Amino acid sequence: MHQTCNSQDATHGDGRTLKRRLENRHIQLIAISGAIGTGLFMGSGKMIALSGSSIILVYAIIGFFVFCIMRAMGEMLLADLEMGSFAELVHHYLGPRAGFILAWSYWLSWVVVAVGDVVVVAGFLQYWYPNLPTWIPAFSTMFLLLVLNMLAVKAFGEVEFWFGLIKIIAIVALVVTGLVMVATSYTSPAGVTASFSHLVAPGVVMPHGILGFLAGFQIAIFSFVGTELLGTAAAEAHNPEKTLPKAINTIPLRILLFYVTALACIISVISWANVPANRSPFVELFLLGGLPAAAGMINFVVMTSAASSANSGVYSGSRMLYGLSHNKQAPQAFGRLSGSGTPARALVFSGLCMAIALTLLFAIPDIMVIFTLVSTISAVMVIVTWSLILLSYFAYRRSNPEAHVRSTFKLPGGKFTAGISLAFLMFVLCLLALEPDTRTALYVMPTWYIGLLLAYRYNAKATAYPVATTAS
Repeated sequence: MHQTCNSQDATHGDGRTLKRRLENRHIQLIAISGAIGTGLFMGSGKMIALSGSSIILVYAIIGFFVFCIMRAMGEMLLADLEMGSFAELVHHYLGPRAGFILAWSYWLSWVVVAVGDVVVVAGFLQYWYPNLPTWIPAFSTMFLLLVLNMLAVKAFGEVEFWFGLIKIIAIVALVVTGLVMVATSYTSPAGVTASFSHLVAPGVVMPHGILGFLAGFQIAIFSFVGTELLGTAAAEAHNPEKTLPKAINTIPLRILLFYVTALACIISVISWANVPANRSPFVELFLLGGLPAAAGMINFVVMTSAASSANSGVYSGSRMLYGLSHNKQAPQAFGRLSGSGTPARALVFSGLCMAIALTLLFAIPDIMVIFTLVSTISAVMVIVTWSLILLSYFAYRRSNPEAHVRSTFKLPGGKFTAGISLAFLMFVLCLLALEPDTRTALYVMPTWYIGLLLAYRYNAKATAYPVATTAS
């Protein structure tokens, strides 16, 4: 995926280009969509049940480290705009083996996420059409997203823009509703009076002790999967020098609004003991607010949130295959672009793999079982991805100190911040072994990485990226 970037295009020897058509509003909403995953809407009830109000601290801690990782990635991307994605950064600074493992793993993680999210879309559509077979909306959604991604990168940007906007409106509506209910001391039919005191009531902060608090990290990390999508979209951003720093620097604000404030409002209104573990607490809050269309409205929001995540998976997976092809680590056909500047063949292959996986997943009727499996596999892979980005940062500081000195978008704290961020990721990876439902996926994943190492070893065509010229 090595390319020479100018203000308009990312050009390759075949004469076709990855178009820099993503505008500032697209990049900002892609960043927001990455920070508001399906996990927030679907998994927040289970997380609150496990961790109590300390889940707010869990999100704040994870959010801080995600911000540090994205700042490290942003500094490296802007230091050399010939690096079109974080996969290229890893390949350039850590070598072709690391780049191969990261790109193929990231591709698989998005295939898995997209399949799981499409199944979620189908499940939530049955709210309105209970007799509709699940496979019809699942395959229809997948086909629609593939077609939209075929048109042009701007089509992806537009779809993600509107999906992101729906999610923002839903969360802002929840926060406003919650604050009004607290301000008016609203009392629910169950006799619970809305109050911020529910956040610090006895036995609520860590109801299941330190283990419950730690268990929150396992599920919460999945909510941030997709934040690094900024590092893939950078190659197709119209003005990366301006849009990328802005998108990364607003991550703390988004986490404060979308996670911390929203969860604080949910616990304050419903109270910890009444938060449902097996369904969305977002629905519960709107129902308590006396909004008759609440269930249908939130159902629609969760459905679009899942479709948004699947859309990101289709987009990001195809770009990873495109990069692998140009590095001669995947078939050459995946590196060809259509007339509209999209990697059409990589898209078709990813779509085919998703369709095959979709048929296998119908053997599991429980959507939440699929969601847990998908989220854990994705969490393991994103921890590996983020770790490789941080290791690349150390290599970048070692091999390109002049670029760091010149950088106007440095990682605050430099190598120390990168070091504690890496230690935190290793800590979360160990936490996945605590619960049975996350332990299984953690134990299975090494098989994938061993397979990749063997595939790399026998891939005679695997070569390193050409040495990138340092940006002046």
